Amino acid sequence: MRPGERLLMKVSATRAFARTAPYVIPALDRAVHRLTRGKVLLSTRMLPGVVLTATGARSGLLRRTPLACVPEEDGGWLLVGSNFGRPGHPAWTGNLLKNPEAEVSWRGRDIPVRARLLSGEERARAWRAALALWPPYAAYQARVTREIRLFRLERR
Repeated sequence: MRPGERLLMKVSATRAFARTAPYVIPALDRAVHRLTRGKVLLSTRMLPGVVLTATGARSGLLRRTPLACVPEEDGGWLLVGSNFGRPGHPAWTGNLLKNPEAEVSWRGRDIPVRARLLSGEERARAWRAALALWPPYAAYQARVTREIRLFRLERR
């Protein structure tokens, strides 16, 4: 574990973090990502991350969302719809349910993907992998009654 990582995990599991982080972290990530032409995401200092470009479920417009991810050995990614432990599902999860064809920016490259909502044993395995990478996800789940959505992104 890197210096400060344990403290960061503790802070990120708090309700105060859940109230402020959804506004601050994505805005900073979007700005830095745009300025560096897709090469840098600030949040990747904590976790691996992608910028998801998905079609809005209601608007039909392209929506760009910086997200933490769990890279998989086959070249795909897991996305966790934790919404920082807030009550509602994040909008990007509804977008992927309606429009699973999307794109991710990963390490400066744009990659077409197809998203699939996980359930059953496949979801349980993915949840264990997510918790191994970022234990605060357990605190997020404990705060909400909804089941946090997990998606597998596979390259197209």
